[in-house]
Amino acid sequence: MGQKTNPIGLRLGVNRTWFSNWFDERKFADKLAEDLFLRNYLSKRLQNASIARIEIERTLKQVTINIHTARPGVVIGRKGADVDKLRDEMKKLTGKEVHLNIIEVKRPELEAGLVSESVAKQLEARASFRRSMKRALQSTRRMGAEGVKIVCSGRLAGSEMSRAESYKDGRIPLHTLRADIDYALKVAFTNVGAVGVKVWICKGEILGKRGE
Repeated sequence: MGQKTNPIGLRLGVNRTWFSNWFDERKFADKLAEDLFLRNYLSKRLQNASIARIEIERTLKQVTINIHTARPGVVIGRKGADVDKLRDEMKKLTGKEVHLNIIEVKRPELEAGLVSESVAKQLEARASFRRSMKRALQSTRRMGAEGVKIVCSGRLAGSEMSRAESYKDGRIPLHTLRADIDYALKVAFTNVGAVGVKVWICKGEILGKRGE
């Protein structure tokens, strides 16, 4: 049997850090549940803003949320009105002081979350899954990725039996811990059922933790 693990989880502490940067032994479960709730809320609230990832940092009285987005203008709004409204909503939900940082993603083609979301949206719009996957593969490679792998599984093209189709270009060394591999899973809810879209992107090799 194949033993699979999340490429990001495997590299935590090696060349990647956690998306939630805090620790509280007594109220760990409550804060973890709050983190999950905030991520789901922001993902739905900003579903048109191309959110790549959400990082959460905590101190005793303050929550800092870093939103990495390919479309910062959609999040910030005219004269910062939308981001102020969002900050007020976060304060009401958490009951704490919330600080929002909007960080622009310069190359969205190299973010696995955005690539998988793009393919999933095309599948929901009844586009050809092969064309969508190949187009995403080519644009990511064009932006300088060392390797890309995309897998779609489900009732592809409305077939009676579900199956998995994959396309790969370049190198994806999943067992090499120093390899900088980005991974994401998104689900496309089509008329014939759910289709899973997995994306692996290799951006090269790095030593030490990302951001150091």
